[in-house]
Amino acid sequence: MRQLDPSTFVAPVQLRPEEVAGLAAAGVTLIVNNRPDGEEPGQPAGAEIEAAARAAGIGYRHIPIAGGFNLDDVLAMAEALAEPDGKTLLYCRTGTRSTFLWALARSELGMGREDLVARARAAGYDLGPIAGSLS
Repeated sequence: MRQLDPSTFVAPVQLRPEEVAGLAAAGVTLIVNNRPDGEEPGQPAGAEIEAAARAAGIGYRHIPIAGGFNLDDVLAMAEALAEPDGKTLLYCRTGTRSTFLWALARSELGMGREDLVARARAAGYDLGPIAGSLS
């Protein structure tokens, strides 16, 4: 897991159902899936990740991103980020979409562009493609 802010982490790879129980032990209380089902052959379905999360006592949200971000996606992520007491883990295929959506949501909640860019960079992500959309 790569840290984006004190309570938010991103997975740089596809999350697998068998990995979820270990996330609970690491303090993860919410998983946010940003992949649409069927995006890639062999990808676990969101329902599989959700079932593993529920079995481990972890909350689950599915905010699939394909082809761009809209305000509903950003607001859904902002709501998810405000929800848990504990760690939130975001994932997609590489973590880029999740990081972009995290940044757009945090910007909507008042975090500044420079801070967002620096935090994303420290986690290995470049917000350049969306920097103009950050406040």
